[in-house]
Amino acid sequence: MSLRRFPEVVRNLDQVLNITPDDVDILATKAVIAQAEGDLPRAAALLAPLHPNADDSFLLETKVYQAILERRPAPAIARLKEILAKPDPALGYNNGELRFWLGWAQGVAGDHAAAQETWRQARSELEPFLKEQPDNYGLIGVMALTSMALGDKAAALALAQKAMAMTPIEKDALDGSAALDVLARVLAQAGEPDRAITAIQKLLSIPAGGFFSVGIPLTPALLRLDPMFDKLRNDPRFQKLAQSEAPKAADK
Repeated sequence: MSLRRFPEVVRNLDQVLNITPDDVDILATKAVIAQAEGDLPRAAALLAPLHPNADDSFLLETKVYQAILERRPAPAIARLKEILAKPDPALGYNNGELRFWLGWAQGVAGDHAAAQETWRQARSELEPFLKEQPDNYGLIGVMALTSMALGDKAAALALAQKAMAMTPIEKDALDGSAALDVLARVLAQAGEPDRAITAIQKLLSIPAGGFFSVGIPLTPALLRLDPMFDKLRNDPRFQKLAQSEAPKAADK
């Protein structure tokens, strides 16, 4: 996956599905790959029959991300509100993470006031966990993105850079690149196009993990689709990066 050899990965996943055709995680992983390739109809078809519960964060976030990439977030908003109306304490900071996703979906829907309120609540839910788990780079990443969504550029950059320092790419290529993914997203929204594009160029040039879903790496297709990069769309350097292509998996 980190090498972006998606056709090869899909062939391996299909071999598993030949044995266990209802394996939800494998189907969701195929959907994530379709998202990374920019094939949203194929991803939607794979995800449509899957109905995750709150404790299946991978599948749930994959479905929400699909709605965000399609820029049709209404069903995702409804589902997240339903889940978060009675949050399960056993899920720990995942409740705050889901609330970050809810705010993102609300923002994409144009309900910016609701998004801000949701993100404020997400931050208040995440903060106690961050005090207890100061070295949890995944938690730090969610808090960085939440802070940026709330317009707190200084806090977002400090958190993203902390995650980078904790997991340098030289020592851990996958977690380190996931932290760089967070930094790129923060910079893209923070009005730092030069630094954002440098980070994106780095991510596209190396075997990488991504911060979302199963560590799917950033791809040109995701650059074209993901709303977090909207502020860069008029930059010719970004446009060039977004037009390069990775090999596509065959439909199946």
